[in-house]
Amino acid sequence: MKSLKKQRRIQIIALATAALIGSTALIGYAMRDGINYFRSPSQVMETPPEPTETFRIGGLVEEGSLQRGQGEAVLFSVTDGGASVPVTFTGVLPDLFEENQGMVGTGRYINGVFEASEILAKHDETYMPKEVVDALKEQGVYREDES
Repeated sequence: MKSLKKQRRIQIIALATAALIGSTALIGYAMRDGINYFRSPSQVMETPPEPTETFRIGGLVEEGSLQRGQGEAVLFSVTDGGASVPVTFTGVLPDLFEENQGMVGTGRYINGVFEASEILAKHDETYMPKEVVDALKEQGVYREDES
């Protein structure tokens, strides 16, 4: 009788372990496209990501780089003080988007140009995303009195 109970416990533990492993695998599979890593322009230039990888890039919109094309096409460069990455975006930019202001874009780096699918700009005069602040501090560009 004892061996039957022991065998039943082992079966329940094995089944629970298999269910846990299966659910973890399903969660990981579902999130594979939802995780976007942040990179500064210097990191992108040092080790360019694969064209299939979606990631976020952030920094300051470089002064004098903003060019509006036909329709909703926009070309500009984002910098962290150490490197600049050209960015292309087709769509409506946020109202607060302008040169020398912080921005974060989501997209892919293809043939030396970051093709953004989404652009976010700061939402008030003092906000800048933490990742952008950290990247600018690394480059020695960011000053505390700017925040």
